[in-house]
Amino acid sequence: MNASNKSAETGASRKPLWHHLYFWVLIGIGTGILIGIFAPDTGAQMKWLADVFIKLVKVVIAPTIFATVAVGIASLGDLAKAGGLALRTVIYFNVTTVFALGIGLVMINAMEPGAALGLDLASFDASAASATLSSAGDGGGGGLTGFILHLVPESFFGAFVDGQLIQVLVLAVLTACAITMLGPRAQAAVQALDLMAKVMFGVIKIVMWAAPLGAMGGMAFTIGKYGSEILGSLAHFMLSFYATCLIFLFGVLGPICWWCGFSIFKYIRYIKDELLIVLGTSSSESVLPRMLVKLEAAGAPRAVVGLTIPTGYSFNLDGTAIYMAMAAIFIAQAFGIDVPIGTQIGLLVFMLISSNGAAGVTGAGLVTLAASLAAFDSVIPLAGIALIVGIDRFMSEARALTNLTGNGIGTLVVARWTGQLDRGRLQEVLDNPQQVNVDQRLAEQLEDIAPPSEAGTAR
Repeated sequence: MNASNKSAETGASRKPLWHHLYFWVLIGIGTGILIGIFAPDTGAQMKWLADVFIKLVKVVIAPTIFATVAVGIASLGDLAKAGGLALRTVIYFNVTTVFALGIGLVMINAMEPGAALGLDLASFDASAASATLSSAGDGGGGGLTGFILHLVPESFFGAFVDGQLIQVLVLAVLTACAITMLGPRAQAAVQALDLMAKVMFGVIKIVMWAAPLGAMGGMAFTIGKYGSEILGSLAHFMLSFYATCLIFLFGVLGPICWWCGFSIFKYIRYIKDELLIVLGTSSSESVLPRMLVKLEAAGAPRAVVGLTIPTGYSFNLDGTAIYMAMAAIFIAQAFGIDVPIGTQIGLLVFMLISSNGAAGVTGAGLVTLAASLAAFDSVIPLAGIALIVGIDRFMSEARALTNLTGNGIGTLVVARWTGQLDRGRLQEVLDNPQQVNVDQRLAEQLEDIAPPSEAGTAR
């Protein structure tokens, strides 16, 4: 880092509290909670603020991922090296997902939050889940075959139009491979994609000003519409789920962080801004570009960050995996159904596959759960989805927070595994997270884009 960057980041660390994004996001969350409590009818109509913010972010996520992944892989200059990086990424993510599913099954069997409900399937009203079941039938099923088919878009630009991140990732990998095979002749293409990524980061810098409003709207809607419904029998299930997410974070990811040489507590402090935005909006996608910048600033090389973070959004949904495992057995418990251990293991294996496609499904957690239960409807009643539709919004926040935390840790782990993690830089950043000014770094991306006349003068 040169002297100018050091001085800029030192100056950033001295900014007043109200100049930091997390301060205004906290204000937004607090205001949303107050609106939801004291004016629930008004709060229930404020979801559009969160929706607009998420849509503004999502509109640039696909081109950002495409350009970042393509440039990252192409910069390696070696397809074998890129393939090894991708293989390690997928292996790590699937291993942690197995742990997430396993912990979810153990905890739900130990705590049995649904055993006290004693519902009768014959008289149970499943109408609340009709929309979810319809969505699951349209896009969530197909098992392994459906997942593989979903990897390929109908057209090149169709993946961008539909916002299918896993399809965009596949196209980016194919494009990067083609660029690498062209060698020096494709340098102009790499520069053009790098320029596109920097422009998208500039758009994100502007959009982030709306994050406090998005957090306020999302929290006001959640409290205003569902606040009175979290009490009662379903509260036990929600608390069990939150506790399991914490056990996974500190019992599984914590030791992994320790093995990599850093503290999970310091890491969580480092990404607190992003966690607060996710808490308010219930969407981990809303901070994807910021995570790319932060992890690169923390010592992970651009090639690793550019491939691992987008891949994690499709292959490392740990929070979603925990939710799916626990919700399935909770439904069985609610109807007094004893699910054999062999069936539970089979359900775990099936969910390992189906959760990989969750990022491409609207309402991912609930819809993918319904699609998975459809394969086990003879044991666990699919209609039981109606039990948790009302509280899914509360569960989605914990899912998104767990997914985001796990993806960032996974990126650092893969960088460490491949010997490319700057551990000194990581420790320095985690000890003093204020030295990384994301807004400043996003601005620097734009400063690197010189007008043609200036570029000519410089030459």
